[in-house]
Amino acid sequence: MHNSFISIVAVIEKPGDIEILPEYLNNLYGILKSAFSDFEIILVNNSHASDFYKEINELPASLKQNIFMLNLSSPVNRNHAIVAGLDRSNGDYTVIFDFNFYKKPELIEQLYLKSSTGSDIVYLQGKKRIGKKRFKLLYKLFYLILKNYSEFNIDDRAHDSRIISRRALNSLLRLRENLRYMKAIYSIIGYRTSYIEVDEPLIEDNSNFTEKFRTSLVAISSFTTFLRSLLLWIFLISIAFMVIVIVNAVKVKITQVDLLGTYHDALPGWTFLVVLTSIFFAITCLMLYIMSIYLANIYQEIKHRPMYILESVKRFS
Repeated sequence: MHNSFISIVAVIEKPGDIEILPEYLNNLYGILKSAFSDFEIILVNNSHASDFYKEINELPASLKQNIFMLNLSSPVNRNHAIVAGLDRSNGDYTVIFDFNFYKKPELIEQLYLKSSTGSDIVYLQGKKRIGKKRFKLLYKLFYLILKNYSEFNIDDRAHDSRIISRRALNSLLRLRENLRYMKAIYSIIGYRTSYIEVDEPLIEDNSNFTEKFRTSLVAISSFTTFLRSLLLWIFLISIAFMVIVIVNAVKVKITQVDLLGTYHDALPGWTFLVVLTSIFFAITCLMLYIMSIYLANIYQEIKHRPMYILESVKRFS
């Protein structure tokens, strides 16, 4: 038995989580009771449901007394719900353990043993990512930008499930950003990180394209320099285009032949002027759009709204 206090954090979001909750808790209890000297299970109710209390009350008393139910007043972003659980954690180590792994509670001890070798954060890595084909290009582009335009080491096959040491968790909780992308947050705190590969693939959530695109923009604008670099390249390309246009206009004026060798009468070009104006107008709009993303992020941060509102804490006995 390991002489450590383990906190388990799980977020209840969908009906499927509620259906397997009793089995999830019983499986956790088996490994936690036999492998660790003390433990607690923190359930974050990030749904409107509350009719599953009966199933919990039917569990053994020795298990119920270690369960804390955090009922959020209204559903929030999953990352914010995870933070609600992490805020309540008291353990020497905290394990975020998804319902996807409810049949493999032994992974908790494996995470602990891996962490004991010197890693403050150990996550579960899937062998592949499963999702809709139309989103695959988005994911590839998203992680390509993260890897090339940020200093963070982000694994695109990392599950949310992971173990975090007490000192790493204390540092993580100091980062109270409202626009949270947890994989980047884990990387920001900078402690030694490792992983355990599992057979379970990484399954994307059921959010629509608009939500995925918005989340990607938040992560890219908040944690990378991609948009700033893109703005620079737009500026450089527009300068190069302007130089080419000027040279071409002067050449036509002098020789009546453009850069491509086509003959033209040296007359003012109305079409050319319209095209040029349209291009620069489009570039200006793109610049304003990029700047609006940053302004929206700044506005979101300076409001200092709470990431979650805790309605009640329920104990079972």
